[in-house]
Amino acid sequence: MLLPLDIDEAIGALLKQYWIDSGSTSFLISKPYFEGESLVSVQIMHRDYLDPYVIAEIGVNHEGSLARALKMIDSVASAGGHAAKFQTYKAATLASRDSSPAYWDTTKEATPSQFELFSRYDSFGVAEYEILAEHCAEVGIDFLSTPFDLPSVSMLAPYMPAFKIASADLTNVPLVREIGAQGKPVIMSIGASTFDEIDRAMGVLTSAGATQIGLLHCVLRYPTPPADANLLVISSLLERYGQDATVGYSDHVAPNEDGDVPSLLLASSLGARIIEKHFTDDRSAVGNDHYHAFDESGLRRFTRELAQRRELAGSPTPDTLSQRTAIQNARRRICVAQDLRSGTVLLESDLIPLRANQGIEVAEWDQIVGRSLRVPKTKYDVLLISDLE
Repeated sequence: MLLPLDIDEAIGALLKQYWIDSGSTSFLISKPYFEGESLVSVQIMHRDYLDPYVIAEIGVNHEGSLARALKMIDSVASAGGHAAKFQTYKAATLASRDSSPAYWDTTKEATPSQFELFSRYDSFGVAEYEILAEHCAEVGIDFLSTPFDLPSVSMLAPYMPAFKIASADLTNVPLVREIGAQGKPVIMSIGASTFDEIDRAMGVLTSAGATQIGLLHCVLRYPTPPADANLLVISSLLERYGQDATVGYSDHVAPNEDGDVPSLLLASSLGARIIEKHFTDDRSAVGNDHYHAFDESGLRRFTRELAQRRELAGSPTPDTLSQRTAIQNARRRICVAQDLRSGTVLLESDLIPLRANQGIEVAEWDQIVGRSLRVPKTKYDVLLISDLE
């Protein structure tokens, strides 16, 4: 993993590749960095059980520091995440200056206004996102960022294998339509939404041209109390949309004190194929998305536990090959319960099922009763097919 030696120098070099109209939000991109499929070896939307696509949402937990964001990307890659995701917005086009009150836990993040909070961390532009996307590619993970306005959609499109729509924008028809028209997979959180609203958003996406859609169960509370996580909604989503969408989970439940994330493990066990959770480099940091996030050690622990559970889950097909020794030695065979003369017509009382590594399996019991012996047998002898008339 290579970090730029000088962040300011790296930004300056990239800015030479762009013409930026400072009087508008338009960008002329000279060379898109991302031109292919997901950098992750398997598809985003087609995952196996207990092997979800894991999105570590750095969001704006970098707090405006590009160097910090790059190091957090390294942490995500090191811990086994598949994508590092950011948030792309400008406060002026996201929240009202005078009427956008907080909807988070103000004992953890005291800022009373959404506009005020978002204004702190909206400095990144196209140059920074290209650096972040390139760095994600260097360490072998996907770059994602949630766009919160129309210009950000076209600006981010060259760099991302998929788009993410935030829960609060599920009803934002212009934004949903624009994202659906990009021809990329779309992952949409559904927090605070009804099934009817989800249906309408799905209709907007598909009408715009989206063909691969992921729906993430989410509770739009920061943090989400465990009693309100309502993870069984995942089962409802699978039943209602499983034929048309990949179902996953975007989590806001705070990790346990030891960093464990039982909500994510249960969601994966319930069938979530995409997992998203806020990611931080300091769980004790002040700020809206630090205290309920997991860090590198928490992400690593989660991916390791997933691997253990995948191993335990195995295959839905019974595996008899690995149990062949038990089949040979532990299954019961038909033996004789007493000394018997040749010519004896076998009764049930003449037979006894005993464990043995040779002879006729007890599964053939009904076919053996009533057959005649062609040789004498001693009590507890194994009965062989060659012993019968």
